[in-house]
Amino acid sequence: MLESFKKYLIQQGYSEYTPSGNPSTVYDYMKRVEKICEIENITVKRMAENIDFFIEKYGPTGNESEFGKKSHNAYISALKKFGEFYNQ
Repeated sequence: MLESFKKYLIQQGYSEYTPSGNPSTVYDYMKRVEKICEIENITVKRMAENIDFFIEKYGPTGNESEFGKKSHNAYISALKKFGEFYNQ
């Protein structure tokens, strides 16, 4: 499923690599989704099936909002994008 998410992000115009050849936003978002799955001890499939719950949980008013805000909101941004991908 993460491979399909990667393709979706690229189609949405997100960068796969920086100009210097380093992994960029696409891989960052994939890793952040994986990290939350690890924290929650769930599979990516289970995350996808309950994505609205996790967006709420890591969002501004959720129990894990502090974690969601880390790295300039990158975790919650990744979850929201994953939700868009899954719900398309």
